[in-house]
Amino acid sequence: MNSVNTTIASEATQPVETAVPVQESKPAETVIEEGKTVGNPFSNDPKFKLRDVEVFYGETRAIKKISLDIARNEVIAFIGPSGCGKSTFLRCLNRMNDSIDICRVNGTLQLDDHDIYDPKRDVVELRARVGMVFQKPNPFPKSIYDNVAYGPRIHGLANRKSDLDEIVESSLRKAGLWDEVKDRLDATATGMSGGQQQRLCIARAIAVSPEVVLMDEPCSALDPIATAKVEELIAELSESYTIVIVTHSMQQAARVSHRTAYFHLGHLVEVNETNKVFTSPEHELTESYITGRFG
Repeated sequence: MNSVNTTIASEATQPVETAVPVQESKPAETVIEEGKTVGNPFSNDPKFKLRDVEVFYGETRAIKKISLDIARNEVIAFIGPSGCGKSTFLRCLNRMNDSIDICRVNGTLQLDDHDIYDPKRDVVELRARVGMVFQKPNPFPKSIYDNVAYGPRIHGLANRKSDLDEIVESSLRKAGLWDEVKDRLDATATGMSGGQQQRLCIARAIAVSPEVVLMDEPCSALDPIATAKVEELIAELSESYTIVIVTHSMQQAARVSHRTAYFHLGHLVEVNETNKVFTSPEHELTESYITGRFG
């Protein structure tokens, strides 16, 4: 009995081991080599040539030495966790960041070998060549017809009413809307459904004959049926335009894009053919994100 008590007392005096949280041997911040992107970030026929791009908001660096080519007539999808820099980088491509006073862009950004940020550059002309579709549909409080006609009018692309009619019809057809709205072109655009409004905004963007269409999460506010229509439209438009799409939906990226670019903490970690990114990614962070370990 004494020996049992002695054993119990001895065990009671042993120090209690406390659980120590296991730490990752390679935190996310340390596994990324700045300015280095694995995979296939460059193209033999680039529409955009982007080198060592940095974006600052005041003293905070949001984009860190990114180099990337965007090829002609390709669809490239930007994916990554919220706040990783996808939309910030997208907005560099038509100087939408100019509207933010504390924003500064460094590096070389070229469209067809011409500097996007040349002080002599006509930003209005640039944005006509590089159109943009935003996350939430934003039709003007005008008629369906006037929404599409707005750009051609201010850019002087149509001198006659018949020319303008032709542009409006062509743009609505390309956006897959003509048959739905041809009998109510004078109706207000804000009375359309959300999916129709988004396709109207796409029609408005392509009415000025851009070469590039930027899409910042264009389907995030849409239902699955409307999303499917927009995705079909992206596939059709890619025959004539270069398309850059930011999306939180990896399934959408897999469906619509030729290449996928993975962003993480302001770095461009990996760019590759979309099928390769989702089946055999080269970087461990890409694999962790697409398998749902974070994000």
